[in-house]
Amino acid sequence: LDLRTGRRARRGREALDALAAAVPDAPAVHLVNNGAAALVLAATALAADREIVVSRGELVEIGDGFRLPDLLESTGARLREVGTTNRTALADYAAAVGPRTGFVLKVHPSNFRVTGFTSAVPVADLATLGVPVVADIGSGLLAPDPLLPDEPDAATTLRAGAHLVTASGDKLLGGPQAGLLLGAADLVERLRRHPLARALRVDKLTLAALAATLHAATTPTREALHAEPGALRARTERLRDRLGEDGCKAEVVPSAAVVGGGGAPGVELDSWALSLPERYAEPLRTGAPPILGRVLHGRLLLDLRCVPADADPDVRAAILRVGA
Repeated sequence: LDLRTGRRARRGREALDALAAAVPDAPAVHLVNNGAAALVLAATALAADREIVVSRGELVEIGDGFRLPDLLESTGARLREVGTTNRTALADYAAAVGPRTGFVLKVHPSNFRVTGFTSAVPVADLATLGVPVVADIGSGLLAPDPLLPDEPDAATTLRAGAHLVTASGDKLLGGPQAGLLLGAADLVERLRRHPLARALRVDKLTLAALAATLHAATTPTREALHAEPGALRARTERLRDRLGEDGCKAEVVPSAAVVGGGGAPGVELDSWALSLPERYAEPLRTGAPPILGRVLHGRLLLDLRCVPADADPDVRAAILRVGA
């Protein structure tokens, strides 16, 4: 409802406006219920009974056994695979593009890395082929982050020439599960008006959560990513000292945190952890609240990077209960 006019308004307007404001390089935006749905909608609307040209090195498995080739072929599109697992050149794409091409697909492998004798074609080069380029950036990073220089973001990808960008609303964006579609107004409108879009429509709670995420100055995900190692060390040392006052011996050790969650594979963040005997792992994990650490070389490491500072007393109380 538009409160100003008293008439029905576009569903999800606040979330859509917030997404458009966050990525001004996108002429139009749309939302669906998850990242895979965004790609399925694009393939159905733009390439049903046509070809999608994609590098063999980017035919990824996205989780829970679901594979990108199966997902795309279920839409009625035909995959035209080019290149090899480790190397693909612009000439490979150019040789495959033809009258049956629906679009060229660029997929960011957001949960693994291939290193060594490799090459891939950037979006800017693919945009010279004369057909639509759809870029699945995966992790939902909307703008460049200096901490993650190798992670593609929506704004930069659009400026490089992608006609359509698909991404997740959770992961690095830090919002609810959702699928983001950003790009050329005519393509986004085709997707929005396709009958499948109704089946993939995002629910109102997700719209509200995504709008809140985009309006917020920061998110728990961003705070955890950018936590300052010195501050983490000081917090961990205070927790160690408080435990020591209660007769529980713990150590503070350097730690390497990873981004995880389908984003920035291979990136490690300098951090610090509280080190406890391994026997603490299971009772902490199954306690209330559950506290998850990782076991390394016979020790349980609790890295406070993803723990809000005001929860430190709860962590301390749980450790003391296990040690009692």
